[in-house]
Amino acid sequence: MVSLLLSPYEENGIFLKNRVVMPPMCMYKAESDGEVTPFHLVHYTTRAMGGVGLIIVEATAVEARGRISEADLGLWDDAQVPGHQQLVHLCHEYGAKMGIQLAHAGRKSLCASSTPVAPSPLAFSESNGYKLPHELSLAELEGIKKHFVQAALRATYAGYEFLELHAAHGYLLCEFLSPLTNQRTDQYGGSVENRCAFVIEVAQAILDATETVPLFVRISADEWMEKGWNIEESIYLAKKLQSMGVAMIHVSAGGNNEAQNMPPLVPLVPLYQAAYAKVIRESVGIPTIAVGLITTAAEGEKLLQGGFCDLVAYGRELLRNPNFVFYAAKEEGKKALIEPSYVRAF
Repeated sequence: MVSLLLSPYEENGIFLKNRVVMPPMCMYKAESDGEVTPFHLVHYTTRAMGGVGLIIVEATAVEARGRISEADLGLWDDAQVPGHQQLVHLCHEYGAKMGIQLAHAGRKSLCASSTPVAPSPLAFSESNGYKLPHELSLAELEGIKKHFVQAALRATYAGYEFLELHAAHGYLLCEFLSPLTNQRTDQYGGSVENRCAFVIEVAQAILDATETVPLFVRISADEWMEKGWNIEESIYLAKKLQSMGVAMIHVSAGGNNEAQNMPPLVPLVPLYQAAYAKVIRESVGIPTIAVGLITTAAEGEKLLQGGFCDLVAYGRELLRNPNFVFYAAKEEGKKALIEPSYVRAF
């Protein structure tokens, strides 16, 4: 059996040296200006040096009020571009391909300096600092769409080869998808077609503006709520996105409701979300990234061999072990994949 995890991925114009992905994980290490700091340069370059094939930089806000916190990265201003250019350059030096997740926190913004915005005026929580959001007007939605496009153009100028649209975990785009958080009565609310419309329009606008840059979309395949967003609706959305030219769906779950009913797994077990990626991959025929407590090379190999996904995201494991790929290479007897300066340790 040919090992897939450490094999190159070459599909649809996407070329990666292996199938290991570092997914976006907020580090909360920026200053109020949203610019890249020395922490980010070291943090991401360390994973690139460790052999990760694709790094997707953490949720990066397309406007200041779209930050989750005041310590988030941003691409809402041209002044933020040079830091990203430096980050991309350093990671490229070690063979990693670079993506960035473009995000808007919506009602889950905890920024003290601004009022959060959402499809409907429903707070995420009555506690923990969450505020009642402002319901976005149609004109304001056009403005946010432009913010996404401008951030996407800044990202491509900075050298990112991939863009990821954050439509998961209860942030703004995800809020539009769910009938529980989207109670609008205009063309963006009601039916699944209407609730998906804003996500589709933002994705299309980015594709039109960036032309050849592959676009991924991260979704919560199921929000784990009765009468909430579910896998059937995720399949509908994924089909629409595929037909437009979206390259890959990054499949997560949950995060849109404080009272969510997580799967009855205590503690949560490895691969607990992977089945969603397989259902979307098989139902739609679009490549997927699987995520969710995947910690070993064997687990990633199982997912790839089983047709669950095309790429495997190792989140917390790469926080614990930036040299994860080197350990996997040692297990497979592929020491040539280990950074020569470190090979003596393996």
